[in-house]
Amino acid sequence: MHQNHYFLRQLAPALDREIGGKQFLEAFSQERDEIILVFAEGRGKHNFYKPFFIKASLRPDFASLSFPEQFDRARRNSVDLFTDLYEQKVDHVRAFDNERALGIYLENGEVLVFKLFGNRSNIVRFNPDGEVLDVFNNKLTGDHALKLEELDRTLDQSYEAFLAEGERFEKLFPTYGKVVKGYLKPKLEAVEIPEEKWEIIQEVLQKLLAPTFYLTHLHHLPTFSLLPVGEITETFDDPLKALNRFYYAYARIGNLEKEKADWLRMLQKRIKQTENYLANSFQKLVALEEGGKNEELGHILMANLHQIPERAERVELHDFYRDQPISIKLKKDLSPQKNAEMYYRKAKNEKIETDKIQENLDLRERDLAQVREHYAAIEKIDLLRDLRNYIKKNGLAPGKTTEDQGQLFRRVEFQNYVILVGRNAKNNDLLTQQYAHKEDLWLHARDVTGSHVLIKYQAGKKFPAPVIERAAELAAWYSKRRTDSLCPVIVTPKKFVRKPKGLPPGAVVVEKEEVVMVQPLGEMKDG
Repeated sequence: MHQNHYFLRQLAPALDREIGGKQFLEAFSQERDEIILVFAEGRGKHNFYKPFFIKASLRPDFASLSFPEQFDRARRNSVDLFTDLYEQKVDHVRAFDNERALGIYLENGEVLVFKLFGNRSNIVRFNPDGEVLDVFNNKLTGDHALKLEELDRTLDQSYEAFLAEGERFEKLFPTYGKVVKGYLKPKLEAVEIPEEKWEIIQEVLQKLLAPTFYLTHLHHLPTFSLLPVGEITETFDDPLKALNRFYYAYARIGNLEKEKADWLRMLQKRIKQTENYLANSFQKLVALEEGGKNEELGHILMANLHQIPERAERVELHDFYRDQPISIKLKKDLSPQKNAEMYYRKAKNEKIETDKIQENLDLRERDLAQVREHYAAIEKIDLLRDLRNYIKKNGLAPGKTTEDQGQLFRRVEFQNYVILVGRNAKNNDLLTQQYAHKEDLWLHARDVTGSHVLIKYQAGKKFPAPVIERAAELAAWYSKRRTDSLCPVIVTPKKFVRKPKGLPPGAVVVEKEEVVMVQPLGEMKDG
């Protein structure tokens, strides 16, 4: 939460007290993704005035501010930045409304904005008209299009807006973040009355604005928090000291702790996802078994064909299984015998679905036990070499998913096969029409909108069944059937997929297909 909007609201006035009215003396970078800004009353002949340092570490994997007491600049490999702003006085420092950014406003009207957006954090320089003049990290090309006035977001955060959003707080408070949402969720689930839910949200909001800052251990890593969560190690009332303490605690973490924490978080996520799947599948199985009386309905209809009027939409007959009357829904355009056949087909399909769910339950239960064993084993590892050997030996990282914004499609590598996933309707067309070979395998969730998925063909090789299953899981996940326990997925060589002129974006015609039933799954899967 060191980048949380509610923390920046308290950090900004603390910084204003430190550098307001002081001169911006220099800015330099001597390490990649790191910049030092120096402020003081003035230079003086003998550097008499005590400087105030802001160190911005803006790495993709970790971005944070810190405020070292002193900083010795290297004689080599050091680059000056924003040089034409040197000796400009700081007018004030402020946090932007409902955004993870704070600005240092200079007397000439320019603003240095710390955009603290996770792995897209940056420093952006704006001119007095609010247009971008310069950025620290030029790789974040989208930052050149930012507008200063758009960094402030005016939101209706009233009780009436909460009700209008269906008692969901996320749109009203978009900067709460994962920690706050995780803190709120069980509290809100425990009450049903809207007024009580709103009172809880307001209580948490007051905690976020209170000058109490926690250094805690959460998800196996040091964490800065505005809420009392995890294993709290220290508490602060000064935002500068709190952020400094967090930064140095995190910076001291070695590769072992970071890699170990990453794997434990990933395994914990898989455990939770599998537990949710098992619970949902079990409920679906119970519902099928309790409501799956279609075969019985078929038998009752067949035993009473002579009592069923033509074109009836419902008939009441004797249920000889329970010795009581039963009302059975009919299709009026079908004969009594065809209605019975319809119920027999439903019963057959239910049997297939029940068997598939039970099969998946058995597989998932074994997978859950294995993942829990991996979690327990990794917790005990205390050498980086042993951790990496364990990961390699147990094949925990063969399927790597990337969603780099610079890539056209989602790309998944699984068992040495490349799987490409379209991102939207137009992107689906691009994937299928321009980037697919006729022998690539094409997949799509049946009868619903979703992503086109390709398995890239390898000359002389048949597509392995586990690779097809993995691609089908992705096609199911990136479709409207994501929440279903099972999803039918079309599988066919690309040469049987065509797009006639006039079809809307993403729409195609499949001339030949096979269908597989899979569980929607978007996470990494061992292979």
